[in-house]
Amino acid sequence: MEGTVFAPALEGFKTVKSEQGEILTKPFLDVCKQILPVIDKFGAAMTLVKSDIGGNITRLESKYTSNPAAFNHLYRLVQVEIETKTAKASSSCTNGLLWLTRAMDFLVELFRNLLEHQDWSMSQACTDSYGKTLKKYHGWLASSSFSVAMKLAPDRKKFMEVIGGNGDIMGDIEKFCTAFTPLLQENHKFLARVGMDDLKAS
Repeated sequence: MEGTVFAPALEGFKTVKSEQGEILTKPFLDVCKQILPVIDKFGAAMTLVKSDIGGNITRLESKYTSNPAAFNHLYRLVQVEIETKTAKASSSCTNGLLWLTRAMDFLVELFRNLLEHQDWSMSQACTDSYGKTLKKYHGWLASSSFSVAMKLAPDRKKFMEVIGGNGDIMGDIEKFCTAFTPLLQENHKFLARVGMDDLKAS
């Protein structure tokens, strides 16, 4: 494998924004998609996260492909739903973007933990990042499922070898976190501005 598993996402970040600095729908979703192979390497521990992320990407993508010109900018998907008062529906793109952003927050935090706490086990890194990100939005059921899943986290050393390929894995993780964090913060700010950043899961 050329480079690390992060290489395609790092390449994708270069085209995520328009010249005017707006987040573009397809490049943003493509970067999120390029993280799925990384999540795969976690095995059973991340099955829930992967299906959640995959489902939300598909939802946003099918809306985008229904009219690529109209939905070229990511936030346009939400604005249309705000205007038609459908943003709060559970199957809305707004909801999809919100949960996609939160799941990505979790992953960025997890990779940051692997970078900064070299002595932590994988399940320690996962549990800590879950506590800082998704946990506050999850009800008891989702939290319990998550706690059980985290116990299935792979051995850290093996995982790092698998995702490292022949590249600089620590360097790429750092670049990934640095590039992705501002985009996720921008999503949160936008969703908060339209009053949609506080939705919780059942």
